[in-house]
Amino acid sequence: MASGPAHQSNLDTIVAQAKRDRTKLDSGAMGTFSLTTLGIASVVGAGIFVTTGTAAAQYSGPAVVISFLLAGFAALVTALCYAEMAAMIPAAGSTYSYAYAAFGVFVAWFIGWDLLLEYLFAASTVAVGWSGYFVNLLDSLGIAFPNELANPPFGSGAGWVNLPAVAIVALTCTGLVLGTRESVRANNAMVILKLAVLLLVIGVGVFYISTRNWTPFVPRSEGGFGDFGWTGLLRGAGVVFFAYVGFDAVSTAAAEAKNPQRTVPLGLILTVVISTALYVAIGLVITGMVNYRDLDVADPISRAIQQEGAQLNWLRDIVNVGAVVGLASTVLVTFYGQTRIFMRMSEDGMLPAAFGRISERFRTPQFSTIVCAVVGGIVAGLVPINVLGELVSIGTLLAFLIVCSGVIYLRHARPDLERPFRVPAVHVVGAVGILSSLGLILTLPPETWIRLAVWMAIGLCVFFFYARGHTAARFAQLRAEDAAAGDAGTAAARDAAPGHGG
Repeated sequence: MASGPAHQSNLDTIVAQAKRDRTKLDSGAMGTFSLTTLGIASVVGAGIFVTTGTAAAQYSGPAVVISFLLAGFAALVTALCYAEMAAMIPAAGSTYSYAYAAFGVFVAWFIGWDLLLEYLFAASTVAVGWSGYFVNLLDSLGIAFPNELANPPFGSGAGWVNLPAVAIVALTCTGLVLGTRESVRANNAMVILKLAVLLLVIGVGVFYISTRNWTPFVPRSEGGFGDFGWTGLLRGAGVVFFAYVGFDAVSTAAAEAKNPQRTVPLGLILTVVISTALYVAIGLVITGMVNYRDLDVADPISRAIQQEGAQLNWLRDIVNVGAVVGLASTVLVTFYGQTRIFMRMSEDGMLPAAFGRISERFRTPQFSTIVCAVVGGIVAGLVPINVLGELVSIGTLLAFLIVCSGVIYLRHARPDLERPFRVPAVHVVGAVGILSSLGLILTLPPETWIRLAVWMAIGLCVFFFYARGHTAARFAQLRAEDAAAGDAGTAAARDAAPGHGG
């Protein structure tokens, strides 16, 4: 852990750099509404269309709503810690920047390098899921999409390439290149449509609820930990918690937000509260419409609607449209977050300068976005979703752990920093966030740790042979610029002082 005057100087430089970023990017492109839709686009994605059914069928039964409340509480305490960091350090790059500010260069590199892979596989996974819903939607319209062009060459599909997945990656990244405001408008429209579809499902579904499907509300334990019963609620909370991992995308937008000290904390908190309410409502409706054991499918909402027969076919078609639109917004937001982390790491000297270059015309990081489009398109087009799905978001949980720890650490190490938003009862809230993240990390499968070890071994080579030297030189340059600017400001103030001069 970094400490001492040098580290404090780095922290001050990061805060100053965050202010400079706003002059290069399209600052003011997002208000509270757009930041909240950005978060909802990421959180209310594949989770609500898939995870709800899995958690209910395998662990919690109808009490999946309690699992969502537990997970939502854990997400909220973490979001509060993010809110304090985002208000204090309104920088693009989110967790990476916060880790740098609190713990120095190595921890920042560790989490930044890991999040690059996490964001890439998250976006590619959702793109492959989008492809499945898109092909099903075409099929319902009587349009047969060639199997060879809808499945990768590896895995059970035995196709050539997942062309729809490649297409949605290219489409969303093109939007990100063309401008933040344009991407924000598209995302707002997609999220509004997605929420309208989910609210329609809730409004119609309540009339088809049979309370016998809620009995027993907490199914009897089948023996092992997590096999229903009260332990099933905890296991279910761990499963559905991954539906919330995208809320930190809000903090990656700090450099392009209006009044980020206020709007980013509001966006973070509103994202978690609204998303939890939606998850709970959908969980109640679909477990009331159909027995929870029948929901262990890829499309549990559609399965619940299909159970009611042909009279609700119209609603099932609307849900498929909502899933296609909703998952597209999730792909867009995930790539947005990754490009901003690329940009921030590049500006700190961690990655080559090209990744931080901002287009003068569009005011977006074009090179970073194009790299994401090319690599993400290849992964989405050629890798099966079950392989992508195995790469669980350990990086995101490590990010949560670092942010919650960083808030507590900086309260003691730098009490002088301005904090427009302060976490209430920070030691309690931070500790709950830390313990929640640790508990979920310990439940992850061995393959996740192997993947992390391999990726970090590559990252360590990049760090010691490139990043460490370049970032030290970059921060020395930034400190010199800040000092020169301070000297110039002092001279200007002296010249303007009454009685100075002839």
